[in-house]
Amino acid sequence: MLPGVLRAEARGARHGPSLDPREAPRHGDGRPVARLSGVQIRELTIPDSYEVTPKQFGDDRGVFLEWYRFDRLEEKVGHPLDLRQANTSVSKRGVVRGIHFADFPKGQAKYVTATHGAVLDFVIDIRVGSPTFGQWDSVLLDDTDRRAIYIAEGLGHAFVALTEDATVTYLVSDVYNAPKEHGINPLDEQVGLVFPAEAGEPLLSPKDTDAPSLAEAAASGLLPTWDDARAFYDSLNAGSAR
Repeated sequence: MLPGVLRAEARGARHGPSLDPREAPRHGDGRPVARLSGVQIRELTIPDSYEVTPKQFGDDRGVFLEWYRFDRLEEKVGHPLDLRQANTSVSKRGVVRGIHFADFPKGQAKYVTATHGAVLDFVIDIRVGSPTFGQWDSVLLDDTDRRAIYIAEGLGHAFVALTEDATVTYLVSDVYNAPKEHGINPLDEQVGLVFPAEAGEPLLSPKDTDAPSLAEAAASGLLPTWDDARAFYDSLNAGSAR
């Protein structure tokens, strides 16, 4: 099993007979059926990144789920996602996007899910001085378990498409600003991302293959530091508590 890849043995929690949890389902004798709601959130091995697993409600019409809950995320992270932009990418099988990050501070937090097909999504710790600097974790995002991943500002992000037309949607905390966007080569041996065989031959853009290695980015002063990241997160948490 790849690091961080989890696929539920039971395909989601599709127990309720109602698509919409606001439509109270009932047993045959009229008693209300207990309803599941919300999401499950766990922190990954990279601090300040989280896997989000929604509970799904299915019946003969299809499936209903809450794929984003700002309040549940705020409980875990300490502050809400300040949503400024939403993006969608569609990728051929084997496409690798990343490793991407934005100038810090303020950086760009990301909440990412796959609405069609499947990708293996990576979070990479690029914060100099972090206890997990240079390490990564991953989450399988697909249209079966419909998980999401939250990646805080100052972390690197990448994914590899495992299916054709893999469609990924991102909620982000700041608008795109090209001069402030940076990358690290996803094939950097120091980082050592592992792409599953089902992805096939990696397909990268020239921008990503020409990106510096992690060591080169650190030597040039391009990367955020652990201390600066902690101070920035504390400021966001303090603002949320007011």
